[in-house]
Amino acid sequence: MSFDTTGFLALLRREVLRFLRRPRNTFLPPFITNVLYFSVFGVILGERIDQIAGVPYILFILPGLVVLGAISNAFENTSFNIFHGRWNRYIEEVLTSPLSYRTMVGAYVLAAATRGAIVGILIALIGAFFTSVGVVRPLYLVAFGVVITVLFAGLGVVAGLWADDFDDLTMLNQFILRPLVFFGGVFYSLNELPGTVQQVSLLNPMIYMVNGVRYGFLGVSEVDPDASLAVLSGLALVVVGLDVVLFRRGYGLSE
Repeated sequence: MSFDTTGFLALLRREVLRFLRRPRNTFLPPFITNVLYFSVFGVILGERIDQIAGVPYILFILPGLVVLGAISNAFENTSFNIFHGRWNRYIEEVLTSPLSYRTMVGAYVLAAATRGAIVGILIALIGAFFTSVGVVRPLYLVAFGVVITVLFAGLGVVAGLWADDFDDLTMLNQFILRPLVFFGGVFYSLNELPGTVQQVSLLNPMIYMVNGVRYGFLGVSEVDPDASLAVLSGLALVVVGLDVVLFRRGYGLSE
């Protein structure tokens, strides 16, 4: 079935309005959380920590906080909306429409990636109140921003189809996603770790996302940004392709 632009835009609009109409739920929590992060880690602790990778500590942690907010919100948007639609059975309205599965997945993923991008920008603006924020390599910043939000929006679709209850989604976000980010070089440099620990840390995919966004903001990265971007882009395409396959097979959508 061909890509239905009109249907895609209609579903995309519905999904975007879903989170724009709930700003207290969507944007207030990351606002408060990141004000606290910047206040405690950036200002209070930052005054006691020397520069890392040649930049002030508060600037060093900013890209990681942007990544954390962006991917968490992209993941939460698709996972919650897909699961909520299954739970209340209104996702059947989408499934019985003449939209292709690519169109459905594309709308869900793009809406979630948009939410993630907005939250990421919000966090960067919060950081600008605490320190001077610049963008050294804007193309890399945009590229990594698009890829990581699309990747986690796609993973959110998988989670929304897999979950049996809301506790499953909370577990994935709080006990898997966030710890991976915190151990992904948000608050520390890889070069400060012992050799073995440093090598093990490279198995964490968040290392490449955080360093990629850091490269966009600061021009500093502890891993190759080009290789990271290529691998993450391929992974995002694979995950979105998996979403389409799962929708086509009715995984989690039919009893």
